[in-house]
Amino acid sequence: MEVRRATTEDTERIAEIRVQSWQQGYRGLIAQDYLDSMDPADGFQARADRLRHANWQSGGCFVVADEGGHLTGFAECGATRDADAFDSLTGEVMAIYLVPQSWGKGQGRALMAAALLHLTECGYDQVTLWVLQIDDRARRFYAAAGFTPDGATKTDASRGFPLIEIRYRRKLLPRRAD
Repeated sequence: MEVRRATTEDTERIAEIRVQSWQQGYRGLIAQDYLDSMDPADGFQARADRLRHANWQSGGCFVVADEGGHLTGFAECGATRDADAFDSLTGEVMAIYLVPQSWGKGQGRALMAAALLHLTECGYDQVTLWVLQIDDRARRFYAAAGFTPDGATKTDASRGFPLIEIRYRRKLLPRRAD
């Protein structure tokens, strides 16, 4: 398994991973017609632009590859997008997705570790993320990574139906002196 910084050449595979993860992970939890209509091409240019202009001083995107070198997941992190952040030292894990065949094999933990280490190196002292209230599997994963709900919720209706999200938070360990 290899975790590395994502490049613009990874854009297409990242889009495929996101769709595959949603289609399997949210089956039976959100509208099936929406899942069936998901297209990796949606948002392709915006993601390519984010990767092209990534500011690694404040965040970035990481990918994980299996032993065969095939990309199986990605994680995106950076400064919090939340207006109620306590200060500028709050980072955010904005996305973390794996293809279903890679679930439970340690690749998600490796991606999370890379994102948290990078956020620490960027100078953040805490990190948040948003998770669907109905996604028990992801909530268990985040709890195992030291995250706890901080009481904030929001409803995303941008897809034509409401999705309730819960914000999780954790402290980042101070970077050790070498």
